[in-house]
Amino acid sequence: MSATAASRKSVLQRSAVADSAPSSSSNSVSASPVDTPRQSPSSTSLSSLGSDGALDTKEGNGKMLDTYGNEFQLPDFTIKQIRDAIPAHCFQRSGARGLAYVARDFASLAATFYLFHTYVTPDTIPSTPLRSVLWCLYTFVQGLFGTGVWILAHECGHQSFSPSKTLNDTVGWVCHSALLVPYFSWKISHGKHHKATGNLERDMVFVPKTRDQYASRMGFYLHELNELMEETPIATATHLIGQQLFGWPFYLFANVTGHNQHERQIEGRGKGKKNGFGGGVNHFSPSSPLYEAKDGKLVLLSDLGLLITGSLLFLVGRNYGWANLAVWYLVPYLWVNHWLVTITFLQHTDPSLPHYEPHAWTFARGAAATIDREFGFIGRHLMHGIVETHVLHHYVSTIPFYHADEATEAIKSVMGQHYRSDVEGGPIGFLKSLWKSARWCQWIEPTEGAQGESEGVLFFRNRNGLGVPPKKLVPLSTSS
Repeated sequence: MSATAASRKSVLQRSAVADSAPSSSSNSVSASPVDTPRQSPSSTSLSSLGSDGALDTKEGNGKMLDTYGNEFQLPDFTIKQIRDAIPAHCFQRSGARGLAYVARDFASLAATFYLFHTYVTPDTIPSTPLRSVLWCLYTFVQGLFGTGVWILAHECGHQSFSPSKTLNDTVGWVCHSALLVPYFSWKISHGKHHKATGNLERDMVFVPKTRDQYASRMGFYLHELNELMEETPIATATHLIGQQLFGWPFYLFANVTGHNQHERQIEGRGKGKKNGFGGGVNHFSPSSPLYEAKDGKLVLLSDLGLLITGSLLFLVGRNYGWANLAVWYLVPYLWVNHWLVTITFLQHTDPSLPHYEPHAWTFARGAAATIDREFGFIGRHLMHGIVETHVLHHYVSTIPFYHADEATEAIKSVMGQHYRSDVEGGPIGFLKSLWKSARWCQWIEPTEGAQGESEGVLFFRNRNGLGVPPKKLVPLSTSS
């Protein structure tokens, strides 16, 4: 069965992981010096503060502990071993099968709209409260089907939908445009996420805050994080609600949660640009540092898709009423955004997962810094298994989702302890993990006592007294 990240607390029912040898950089796909920029030391970095304690070291690098307190060892397998373990037929893509799933999902959307529009009316259901509840149910169901369409377009972006690039990009552009997603613009930035997963200077999605960044945002010195009171549940809930409502549009418009190293963009497009509204980093402008000059036409084609969909929505609202448009499309659209952010956040945020400074990162290590979860019927059928097979997806993204379960089982023997899954509680456990990750995973830092390469492997810590406590720091004395 699957290996899971372990907790020191038995109530979490996780099994402890075993040790593995450090990986050899010669056997891993790593970034080139050009693609992996180094960051200059900062006066606010951890090295400017003293530690009042250290853990035992091992082989000169120091022990690494995840948030649960489990010892972490660097992955020691290669991409070739991963690919060789997967049965050959799992790589086979079928355009006809992919189109059948697209037809199924759009038919589900159309049938749901027809049923509610025809039968949930004042004539058939006179009770306004009951009718309102049923239309709320409509928005939820349509959000699930819409998420399925989003994920099929995601398959197209990875060329796992069919062997034809033309078919993939045509279907992907239509499906994503219908959901107000700039298909090609997203496809390009998402590809960069896959090439640099877990790399703190190059990853594009849910790059966690370092201790420095978290302290700065909160208005505290680094050493004061150990002294802060627990974050109130209300504060956590407020943050989660904001993330779920606005995380996706903020990512598109301002690159929120993506890396902010745009000054190093190879064509010089990032000079003076930074994440945030008005910072010049977004998914709509051909001049954004997320893209190169050759991508300009594709970015504009993505914008055209949005313009067409926006125009159609405007006509619907003007002819049938803006309130109807809100119920028929806008609220389901918000549900799609919610599920998208939830899925992505939980794929890359967990107390067991590491993140890497560029000098410690390789492709094999970064791809293993993801986790599979379980969302039952919704995840495996309506969302096409994207929740349950994400680890495999980061190693071989061209395998279609209908072969992903078999391929996932095949790579577990290669990954061993480094394959992570959290299936406890099934679908309810998946939803609970959203709260759990928000409470456990507030910032990342190296394990106390880590040295050398291990100092470039960072794990989540928090101020809520959960798991391994943050590294204790004291200001260095400035007296002579």
